[in-house]
Amino acid sequence: MAEKVYPMTLEGKKKLELELEELKTVKRKEIVERIKIARSFGDLSENSEYESAKDEQAFVEGRITTLENMIRFAQIIDNDGKAADEVSLGRTVTFIELPDGDEEEYTIVGSAEADPLAGKISNDSPIAKALIGRKVNDEVSVATPGGDMAVRIIGVSQ
Repeated sequence: MAEKVYPMTLEGKKKLELELEELKTVKRKEIVERIKIARSFGDLSENSEYESAKDEQAFVEGRITTLENMIRFAQIIDNDGKAADEVSLGRTVTFIELPDGDEEEYTIVGSAEADPLAGKISNDSPIAKALIGRKVNDEVSVATPGGDMAVRIIGVSQ
């Protein structure tokens, strides 16, 4: 069975590595200490502090496994050989909505580092799927849950 590949920028991979390091070296120790303290309270069957710490431990261990997997199967985005004005993973695209002209800018990244509030959208999003491979001045129809949206690409940068 082929493992899932996680396309991401080098910056995104480094961010995941830092989060993993923090979870392994700091969070794990904090949780173990909380469990130790909660155990000292006695009866574990009615100990909400113990249950809470165990739940957090399970969440952190799951996140560590997820991050290790994402890092192991990371595929760093390489835009060498692509035209400078072509929309692709790792690039920032600026477009205007037609006909009203509202300008928007997003960096297209892999799903592992997507953060729409920070202007980073997943390559799996409807907008990114419609824009990838297109060039500056192209008019593109984007299928969204609210209906089709027409845009014109006005800029692409690294």
